[in-house]
Amino acid sequence: MARLFGRSWEREELLKHVGDIGQIADVRLSELSDGPGRGVRIAEFKTGSGLSFTVLIDRGLDIHDAAYNGIPLAYQSPVGIRHPAYYEPDGLGWLRNFHGGWLNTCGPTNVGVPGGDEFGEYGLHGRASNLPANLIGYGGKWLGDDYEIWLEASIRESSFFGFDVRLSRRFTARLGESRLKIIDNVENLGDRECPFMLLYHCNFGFPVVDDRARLVLSQKSVHPRDETAKAGLETHLVMEAPQTGFSEQVFFHELNADSNGFGTAAIVNDELNVAGFVSFRQEELPNFVQWKQMGSKEYVLGLEPANCLVSGREEERQRGTLRMLKPGEGQETVLYLGAESGAEEVADLARKIQSRESIIAW
Repeated sequence: MARLFGRSWEREELLKHVGDIGQIADVRLSELSDGPGRGVRIAEFKTGSGLSFTVLIDRGLDIHDAAYNGIPLAYQSPVGIRHPAYYEPDGLGWLRNFHGGWLNTCGPTNVGVPGGDEFGEYGLHGRASNLPANLIGYGGKWLGDDYEIWLEASIRESSFFGFDVRLSRRFTARLGESRLKIIDNVENLGDRECPFMLLYHCNFGFPVVDDRARLVLSQKSVHPRDETAKAGLETHLVMEAPQTGFSEQVFFHELNADSNGFGTAAIVNDELNVAGFVSFRQEELPNFVQWKQMGSKEYVLGLEPANCLVSGREEERQRGTLRMLKPGEGQETVLYLGAESGAEEVADLARKIQSRESIIAW
């Protein structure tokens, strides 16, 4: 049963008030027609709760902008949305196409720094975010008194004499809810083992991120990536005002799981009474990376569930933690993104996260 506009609605009663349910909740396809993003297909979602977000179908099924009750949630970089034709795969060229976004997919065969090994050269954060998708379908359907909007598509990293990996993704969001669910299935379609590295680069920005905001999680431990992060360890959970020349700080967290096996982290702005969160199944995504970038114009907090760290494929191999997929093998991952607003709702979200209560209803 949907909770909308201050009351709960059964399907039959709600539909008496509208000619089409798309008036309240919908997913709509269109295509960018100007600038470097020309030709990129997008899917615009609205759930009726005040949550809206845009999926970039031709950019690795990333999510670009997102908002809740008119408040922007996602950081957008000065690069903007660029067509994958502009992607520079070598070295740090990935940054020239980095749009930011509420979700930026890293992988599926490398995450982190560029390098090379016996499989060949690889660039920063892999190719996933710059792969156009094959659209499987989209739409909406009633499940009893619940209405669900969805989109399903797949991307494929393949090469003659190389890897052949397919990532199939399904987005679902429900009428009246301020969260969405992402289920990914990654499959090795080739005839030899291949590396499998996957990180969800979830980028929160202003005004949720400002010097009144804090990171809320239940952590077993935290480790700074380097000396720069070590210097900021005592304040890694609080955000500062934008600073010219800020050097990024990266922290590796081990989170406590809730009763359903999910880890959750939220950026909470108590003065705005708004929060954004990411929740993920830890069995397949045991790592959580915090990217704290408080630079002027480069002002973003990355909350990043992953099956690896961010030092690249070769270092992952040296640590003995490189995940490999056998021919025909697949792996499912589950991720939620969402938001809350209102003093009581935000406080309750923070309490549940810190006490390891589940915040996932479906």
